[in-house]
Amino acid sequence: MSISLRDQLLKAGLVNQKQAKQVGKDKQKQQRLAHKGQIELDDSQQRAAQEAMAEKVKRDQELNRQQQEKAEAKARAAQVKQLIEVSRLPKLTTEDYYNFVDDKKVKRLSVNTLMRNKLSSGSLAIVHHAGGYEVIPREAALKIQERDPQRIVQLNVQTEEVAAEDDPYAAYQIPDDLMW
Repeated sequence: MSISLRDQLLKAGLVNQKQAKQVGKDKQKQQRLAHKGQIELDDSQQRAAQEAMAEKVKRDQELNRQQQEKAEAKARAAQVKQLIEVSRLPKLTTEDYYNFVDDKKVKRLSVNTLMRNKLSSGSLAIVHHAGGYEVIPREAALKIQERDPQRIVQLNVQTEEVAAEDDPYAAYQIPDDLMW
């Protein structure tokens, strides 16, 4: 039969009888208190596991938020694309051009007289689409502006032509052949 470690240490003279009894008493006391629940066991591992779990939950929430933002941005881009494609006016091939500024550069679109007047009055707008420009109605442009303001190139403030009573130049006619 094998001899316990305590007995082996006693035989070798590494500990004396008093030290061996003290260790035995301490061990029994620990077991008794642990059985009654009066001693707090080492819960550092539990705390570490809880902290790791909380960190994982936080990380997962952040990833979910980022994925949700990407999905919302993609949905907004699809809505803008659909709005433009549904409401754009057909492109014209006339010699009459409408000049506008985009990114500090003067660009031009082929338009007719009616489109020019509506662009100037704010009834029509110019937007970026597929590397080019499209002319769309004001209502569609306002919806696009809510979703992606960078797509709007030109949206003039809508003006109502009201004849001013005190207009000092009312008597002077403006020539029709001037193009701005």
